Amino acid sequence: MGLSKHKRFANTDLDFDGPEDAVIPDPLEQEVRTIYRRSPYYVRRFPIEQKPLQWAGFQEIPVLTKQDIVEDGHCAFFQDCDEVDRAVQAQDLESETTSGTTAAPMTVIMESGWWDAQTRRAYEAHPLLKPYAVGGVRRAVLAPVNCSSNLCPYEDFPFPNRYFEGTIYLNLSSDPFCFSEAEWDRIGMELQAVKPELLEGEPTYLSLLARAMTLRGIEVPSLKAVILTYGKASRVHGLRIARAFPVPQIDLYGSTEAGYLFIGDAFADNSQAIDANAFIELEPFREDLPNVYSVIATTRGRKAMPLLRYRTGDVVESRPDGYRLLGRELDLLFRGDGEVVTAPMIDSAIPADFECWHYCLSRASDQRWNFEFVAEHNAPVGLDRALADILGGDVRVNVYRRRLIRPSASGKFTLVKG
Repeated sequence: MGLSKHKRFANTDLDFDGPEDAVIPDPLEQEVRTIYRRSPYYVRRFPIEQKPLQWAGFQEIPVLTKQDIVEDGHCAFFQDCDEVDRAVQAQDLESETTSGTTAAPMTVIMESGWWDAQTRRAYEAHPLLKPYAVGGVRRAVLAPVNCSSNLCPYEDFPFPNRYFEGTIYLNLSSDPFCFSEAEWDRIGMELQAVKPELLEGEPTYLSLLARAMTLRGIEVPSLKAVILTYGKASRVHGLRIARAFPVPQIDLYGSTEAGYLFIGDAFADNSQAIDANAFIELEPFREDLPNVYSVIATTRGRKAMPLLRYRTGDVVESRPDGYRLLGRELDLLFRGDGEVVTAPMIDSAIPADFECWHYCLSRASDQRWNFEFVAEHNAPVGLDRALADILGGDVRVNVYRRRLIRPSASGKFTLVKG
């Protein structure tokens, strides 16, 4: 029986199909062997034989979860944790903490320069970003303070230096709804002073930035592209961002622990695996959703704390031109007929001329949903019915205009949640 009937990979650079007793492709096997040599964690979890690794044997390697890393701790990945601590102090290794979907903070160790290399390879995988893959690019980032990689170590004490090798981190706190007008003034001045070529950020942050810059009449003609990352974007965000920053928008997905995994044009459903960064297995999410998959990543070329068959907690849908990121496994909501409720479905119910800056659709009960939104005006008549029609059945949708919608503890925003 062919592997493709059970499992598939998102990578485009290798052929992963084959019978269960076939040997896995050499690049994947070499990476697995290298990870076993570099980290004692996997040897203890599941020893593998020295003979060539077959597909069936590869799939027997236990999937690694975020909860595994939280419970076992980062020290489990190394022979000597004291040596790791010394290397972090000497800046040979980097230590970051991320919460993500786990109940407790997760410490991630990486070799110095690993994240920069991840970013470079991600840029190289997209034609618009490829010219900026090698140094000299001016970039501005507006994202959750405790999620953006360079800021994580500074989460608990003052952060005086926000400029690193051409990249400026614009915000000093994680909730953009709480930014004062003076804070938006400062951010606008910094954008004009730095003249970034790339603007990267959490979509809600960038939507509110677009609102602030539009109100102030500030333009950034130096921009060549906007990169949407750190959270799931909606078309509503994209339209608002495009009004203030009329440049191409790129969707870049990754995580602190696994690095960047997918990149594509925003809202085009054409995201591709970043082959140079990871092997990405696609595990069927539900039997009744044949094109929807959970993401399992194996990092490539990582020396410190490599991840082998790591379940990221994210779900993607296979589309004709690539992949659509649906969101977190724990956050997915389903209609009565079993179809996933996605941001594009909700976007389709919102009139294009209704300037909504952000929204959140949440399920209060089986038959009642709440739609909260941030805008200068009240919702258009009939929006509640349009949303109810999308959700199906006898669903009732209550629509509320809000001054703010609070993010999760990680600083990220969820568009659709239970």
